[in-house]
Amino acid sequence: MDVLERLQSHHIKPSVQRIAIMDYLMEHRTHPTVDEIYVALSPSMPTLSKTTVYNTLRLLSEQGAIQTLTIDGRNTCYDAVTTPHAHFFCKSCGRIYDLTPTVSDSHPGEMEREGHQIQEIHHYYKGICKHCVQEKNYRDN
Repeated sequence: MDVLERLQSHHIKPSVQRIAIMDYLMEHRTHPTVDEIYVALSPSMPTLSKTTVYNTLRLLSEQGAIQTLTIDGRNTCYDAVTTPHAHFFCKSCGRIYDLTPTVSDSHPGEMEREGHQIQEIHHYYKGICKHCVQEKNYRDN
């Protein structure tokens, strides 16, 4: 699905800024912050403001076009992948990795059987990524 189709399928009116931000998220699967998106896009869009980036990300999230992640406690990050999956946050380098969902991650049947309507699922794991383990020779703490 391309950027325009993605926006339209979530009932979001396309604008130059919305297209650029959605395109950035779809192309860069790094779970960027508002600041990272702003720094990346502002050189080619001089009229872009951080407020516009923030408001656009809020709209995209509210409409279900992206996920908002609050995994590290300090920064809010954004993910264009909206299908159920977990995230791993490396406490050493700060990177966030997508993890393949398990059956329990994507099918919370017990909650639904009890009458709850689930709209979001967030599974966060925290630790030291394999790259940092190899680089710094981490041991279990």
